[in-house]
Amino acid sequence: MPMTLCPCFGDRNTDDDEPADRDPVLLVSGMGGSILNSKPKKFGFTTRVWVRFFLADLEFRKKIWSVYNPDTGYTETLDQKSDIVVPEDDHGLYAIDILDPSLFTKCIHLTEVYHFHDMIDMLVGCGYKKGTTLFGYGYDFRQSNRIDKLMDGLKAKLETAYKASGGRKVNLISHSMGGIMILCFLSLHRDDFVKYVNKWICLACPFQGAPGCINDTLLTGLEFVDGFESYFFVSRWTMHQLLVECPSIYEMMANPDYKWKKQPEIHVWQKQTKEDGESNISLESYGPVQCTSLFDEALKNNELTYDGKTVSLPFNFDILEWAAGTRKVINNAKLPDGFSFYNIYGTALDTPFDCCYGSKESPIEDLTDICHTMPEYSYVDGDGTVPSESAKADGLEAIARVGVAAAHRELLRHERVFELIKKWLGAEPTDTKKSKTSKVADADPVKPMVL
Repeated sequence: MPMTLCPCFGDRNTDDDEPADRDPVLLVSGMGGSILNSKPKKFGFTTRVWVRFFLADLEFRKKIWSVYNPDTGYTETLDQKSDIVVPEDDHGLYAIDILDPSLFTKCIHLTEVYHFHDMIDMLVGCGYKKGTTLFGYGYDFRQSNRIDKLMDGLKAKLETAYKASGGRKVNLISHSMGGIMILCFLSLHRDDFVKYVNKWICLACPFQGAPGCINDTLLTGLEFVDGFESYFFVSRWTMHQLLVECPSIYEMMANPDYKWKKQPEIHVWQKQTKEDGESNISLESYGPVQCTSLFDEALKNNELTYDGKTVSLPFNFDILEWAAGTRKVINNAKLPDGFSFYNIYGTALDTPFDCCYGSKESPIEDLTDICHTMPEYSYVDGDGTVPSESAKADGLEAIARVGVAAAHRELLRHERVFELIKKWLGAEPTDTKKSKTSKVADADPVKPMVL
């Protein structure tokens, strides 16, 4: 029996293990679910900029702050000396496994950065072999889900898995926004989808958007962690200044054409002063269409300073137009006849839906102040990030749709999800050895995040 020298690392199957007779599986991550590195264009050290806990905010500002280029459709970094790249190690699995693979994170086993880690372990235990029947696809999640680079990357990964397994079709397992990207691929590259894909198991996909989380992200930003750990991570404002220039975020805004049980809204308690000096306080409401005018007014003065220069970052109507095109692409996606599609969505958690800024006692006087105001949410059922109503509304012919009482990221390691995946893949564990893992450290919970 091999000896484990350090309790920080568990046993995984080695390359000497015989692979079981399995169709290949490709794991596809979502928003924020891939490691991103900054690679110098000429020479120097490659730096991990997402995810990291030490010097996180500083490196994030220096290396990954970006602006959208309407001529190309790509979001491009302000740092002209480096490129954002996704590591391809371990057949694409490294980038989506442990998002901060530092020794510190591994030793404390901080659960929330163990992204696809437990699922990879589960699949290896079921006889899947890395590089033969198990692959991962991490990507630059700043970009549009239908941009050529992401589509070409997914096609190449599917082709690799197809060939490595001896010409067997691939089973896809996607998480969150990864499902949106697969829909884009199905719509734009249907022949390749038919050629390479066998089944698709979708987890926590915001098919019709994630209204509460996305609306507030565009207005005030996003914090990845709470409590003491937040001092070591990317700040809410720093994250906001990136995401307001990311097409992927705009593509997860609430679908204005979907017939919601109740339309998602943004509410603002607003104080308006008349010419005679009298003031009036009223509650203004903005639906999925009207909210763009609110974003426009609230973000009109938004800017950052980079390398001594001021960069204006208002609400980006070029990205909004592009995102509307993506919604049309998604709506055109149709599964091939006889295709097996399965949908797992999260339930039983309060999930932000409507956002309310200000109050009757403390109203908003200038709409730009919203960007510095924390909202009050109204909640619906979901996984804490994606409403179950949105996640269920795939518009596809599903073999099964199953709700699991778990949070957005928790679905990636939930035993009930694993049971369903093994059933639908027809895979049972072949490894009965117990892996040695460290105890999960007590930590403040990670905030819900659209991935």
